[in-house]
Amino acid sequence: MTERTYYAIGDVHGEAERLASLHEFIFDDALCLGVRPFIAHLGDLVDRGPDSRGVIARIMALEASEAADVVTVMGNHEDLMLNALDQPDTTELYHWKVNGGDATIESYERVNGVCEDWRDAIDRAHIAWLRALPNLWRDEARKLAFVHAGIDPKMFPDCKEEIRLWTRSPRFFDPESWPARPELDGLLVVHGHTPTDDFTPDVHKQRINVDTGACYGGPLTCVVLAPGEAPRFLSA
Repeated sequence: MTERTYYAIGDVHGEAERLASLHEFIFDDALCLGVRPFIAHLGDLVDRGPDSRGVIARIMALEASEAADVVTVMGNHEDLMLNALDQPDTTELYHWKVNGGDATIESYERVNGVCEDWRDAIDRAHIAWLRALPNLWRDEARKLAFVHAGIDPKMFPDCKEEIRLWTRSPRFFDPESWPARPELDGLLVVHGHTPTDDFTPDVHKQRINVDTGACYGGPLTCVVLAPGEAPRFLSA
């Protein structure tokens, strides 16, 4: 079987128009390569940007179209959203809203109308889809791990969910300090979560960060991982 060519997209944060453009670039690139693209969305689809609902609707439609293989992992902002949906009368709602959740609610209300209970404006199908997202996706043969924030090098692959969604540990960010474990031998972790200071991907031998700050003025970026080739990047 032909090895997959991966296109892993960093934090979208409601930038639906940029995501549409980047998907187009991916399909053009895959056509030039003569491959079927495998598109991985690395979480933080929602919050801060103008059209979180449009982002989720687009990815769900892409999955249904069978135009590409698609996987999406959960980010901490999806987790915040689900916690607010489940516990609206607690600090969970406040915590989500001050971290960009207000923009997400507005994107749903523009399409579905303003409801007395904001939760009624959120598409039920979207909530079910979000709840089913994994927090890690692996290609064990290629030794690739797609995750939102990162891993615990001492525990991988048995990291806690909190680590996969939230970590910014210096221990993870410096692969040279990772312990000598067979689970890490040859591993490449592809992640987002931490916007790069210069709006360009952060590339290391065992770690690539493709969160280039799309909601802060940077581009929306994906890394192209073709078999036997060095990583390269597309952006919108």
